[in-house]
Amino acid sequence: MERKVKTKIRGFRATDGAGVNLVRVLGNQTTKEFDPILMLDSFDSTNPADYTAGFPTHPHRGIETISYVSKGKMVHRDSLGNEDGISDGEVQWMNSGSGIMHEEMVPAADRLLGVQLWLNLPAKDKMSKPSYNSIKSSDIKEIKIDGGKIRLLAGKYGDFQGYKGEHFPLDYYDIHLNANAQITLNMRQDDSVMIFTLLGDIYINGECIEEKTAVKLTEGDTVTIKNGDKNAQILYINSKALNEPIAWAGPIVMNTQEELEKAFRELRNNTFIKEKIKY
Repeated sequence: MERKVKTKIRGFRATDGAGVNLVRVLGNQTTKEFDPILMLDSFDSTNPADYTAGFPTHPHRGIETISYVSKGKMVHRDSLGNEDGISDGEVQWMNSGSGIMHEEMVPAADRLLGVQLWLNLPAKDKMSKPSYNSIKSSDIKEIKIDGGKIRLLAGKYGDFQGYKGEHFPLDYYDIHLNANAQITLNMRQDDSVMIFTLLGDIYINGECIEEKTAVKLTEGDTVTIKNGDKNAQILYINSKALNEPIAWAGPIVMNTQEELEKAFRELRNNTFIKEKIKY
């Protein structure tokens, strides 16, 4: 059965971190519809003043953060001692688990283009061991298709296997379509599938999806994405809905208000970090 557009959301301009201008597309009002994706922030600027203030040290617990920099740079540091940078076409994947402190700084570039996702962790993994991984360009398979290519950021595409997350299944494609091209993707009937138009407008089942729009699709086992008369870049994310309660405040996402209050109490008491700090 062919999937259609169930929900369509365009973002709003917001400021986060130390003064980073971004477009917040998904947030605490969309968690049920886009489960397990909690948040999607989009970045697109040729003005370094929009983003070089970056995101100074802050905590997370209960989520995975996945940052994709299609163009530009990002530098990560955390309380586990990791320090790493990514640039054009690369991914940072951090499991905050039981608690981590990290910063993300964004050096000036000709253009910053990309997104950050927050992926909810299942209740059983909320207090898992934190970890950080980067997915470099050399680790990302580029698969030629009629009328474009797919960059396999994570998960599977056909017989191709990309980076695999530690806790949750996620297929993450960066799809580049030439003008007037189309692609049909297959998936399981009940998969939770969303699409984000990073660049350009596309059509799904005859409905126009404008640039910088997130859509949640109905159930089905195929979806056909058609392009207009300009090139487009589309992010496709396929996962499984958790259908678990969410208690969310700031950078921490748990399942109950009690767990949330405990996390903030531990922050105040300096007992938040469970893993040894290496620096």
